[in-house]
Amino acid sequence: MIGKLTGTLLEKNPPEVLLDCHGVGYEVNVPMSTFYNLPAVGERVSLLTQFIVREDAQLLYGFATAPERQAFRELIKISNVGPRTALSILSGMGVGDLAQAITLQEAGRLVKVPGIGKKTAERLLLELKGKLGADMGAHAQVTSDAQADILQALLALGYNDKEAAAALKALPQDVGVSDGIKLALKALAK
Repeated sequence: MIGKLTGTLLEKNPPEVLLDCHGVGYEVNVPMSTFYNLPAVGERVSLLTQFIVREDAQLLYGFATAPERQAFRELIKISNVGPRTALSILSGMGVGDLAQAITLQEAGRLVKVPGIGKKTAERLLLELKGKLGADMGAHAQVTSDAQADILQALLALGYNDKEAAAALKALPQDVGVSDGIKLALKALAK
């Protein structure tokens, strides 16, 4: 298993890069979030990698950060989500945005990614719930199902992430959904 490559960047052709590691050139597919942060051609670079062997190909995927690679690994475990689709998802939204969309169960954010339809988005949300979530960078600190429901309600009412997260933070930990929504709305009305 190839877990990391360090070498000289020879070519950049999105989404593929060519990396020279002591005379051996590796073609590595990277998400656009990694691609945009690559140094200039001729510079040294390190990429965490995922090696995938298929019947007709052996492919290397590279990532600038460990959370990106972990998100990719979780995505490719889902049926009908291959490496190309996972790369597209990570190119279309950052790991933090993906984690937040999963935590808040927002299929609409995933549908905006090219190649992701409504059914695929819903399956991603279902299968990744609890695997990619607040631990990977979601903005609001949701500690219970009631708080998740309150946050979702505030977002549905048109409040932005920052306002909803601030209102959620001010609530008691053990508050119920209906009482929590009322208290949050009172706090936001001030």
